[in-house]
Amino acid sequence: MTTSSRRYHITTFGCQMNKADSERMAGILEDMGFEWSEDPNHADVILYNTCTIRDNAEQKVYSYLGRQAKRKHEQPDLTLIVAGCVAQQEGEALLRRVPELDLVMGPQHANRLKDLLESVFEGNQVVATEEVHIMEDITQPRRDSQVTAWVNVIYGCNERCTYCVVPNVRGVEQSRTPEAIRAEITELGKQGYKEITLLGQNIDAYGRDLPGATPEGRHLHTLTDLLYYVHDVPGIERLRFATSHPRYFTERLIKACAELPKVCEHFHIPFQSGDNELLKAMSRGYTQEKYRRIIDTIRRYMPDASISGDAIVGFPGETEEQFENTLKLVDDIGFDLLNTAAYSPRPGTPAALWDNQLSEEVKSDRLQRLNHLVNVKAAERSQRYFGRIEEILVEDQNTKDQTQVMGRTRGNRLTFFSGDINELKGQIVKVKITEVRPFSLTGEPVEVRQVVTV
Repeated sequence: MTTSSRRYHITTFGCQMNKADSERMAGILEDMGFEWSEDPNHADVILYNTCTIRDNAEQKVYSYLGRQAKRKHEQPDLTLIVAGCVAQQEGEALLRRVPELDLVMGPQHANRLKDLLESVFEGNQVVATEEVHIMEDITQPRRDSQVTAWVNVIYGCNERCTYCVVPNVRGVEQSRTPEAIRAEITELGKQGYKEITLLGQNIDAYGRDLPGATPEGRHLHTLTDLLYYVHDVPGIERLRFATSHPRYFTERLIKACAELPKVCEHFHIPFQSGDNELLKAMSRGYTQEKYRRIIDTIRRYMPDASISGDAIVGFPGETEEQFENTLKLVDDIGFDLLNTAAYSPRPGTPAALWDNQLSEEVKSDRLQRLNHLVNVKAAERSQRYFGRIEEILVEDQNTKDQTQVMGRTRGNRLTFFSGDINELKGQIVKVKITEVRPFSLTGEPVEVRQVVTV
């Protein structure tokens, strides 16, 4: 079928991995001749890239689908796609629930979107959830930013945390080769991108599925080695990585981050709970003492480093004392940012079947108390920026104030200041911080450092 003048719309739920997958699928659709539509009601192909980590995100997908399913009865040529983790989890059951769907595809099939859609256009209803080896994708993603970009380095996850559905829906770990990763980053540098975030569901496990070992017995390819390997790519000014697992976070990695000037001093390391018994029940593979040692080591090498993480409250069986251990860890460490959530039972996970579930009232109360402490500690951490001069990589205009631009410090703190986006986008600006808030800053420009891609 012809795709001329046809439009597509993608709605993305969930994590950075999903956002990166959506960019790749958007690139495939544009290679097929589709044009982006901001309004899903004006699109001919609608794709929902879904998340199943929390129940509310999953339910929102069904709400969106219901509206578009009604529309399809009036416009039979409308193509409806559910991709991502809900698709992988539900498979054919999604078609029974929403028979108007044309394509259900798991995360491992993002690179195959063109082939799957061609089958749909031939009149088939397609479910693609079988486990596959992820092939290198030669499609150029449709990047949402012109300054920063995601680069996947490892897909899947081999951990078996008792609350988490990710291994069930994203498959086993599959690392890309260092050469393929560097080639993608090199192309991004040529296109003018300035900051790269290396992505993985469990990024510090990178390389353990690749062949080879060093004389010392280490894996030949690790995240540390990858950072050294891609650090000198021309045009790239900053490197970040996420998401890290405390089980694999080493002093060797921390030392590399301190030595490599392009690697930003920001570490996102989820801890989930500050109580050892709960960590064991979660099958996390570390103790809160080990987590604290990691943070202490980071701050020994990089005293000003920003630390962010994830925490769950209301895990089955969590006592008030165990919850207070989480509060104590948060209070002691002082996170710059903490993503918090009340435990949500997910299909196919062991913890969902346990009989010691907590009430929604208890979970809500604990979440509110944790969030209050998070805001207090983040505000304290922000105070260190007041009066300092920070290097801000300008990403975009401030949508709430057209006279301002926005960007981030090396520590990932969102920062606003006056300026013309047409002149400053992609430049690094020295900014004196004049106002601090728990999660963002405001300042005055002092000097612009022209960044030229070579």
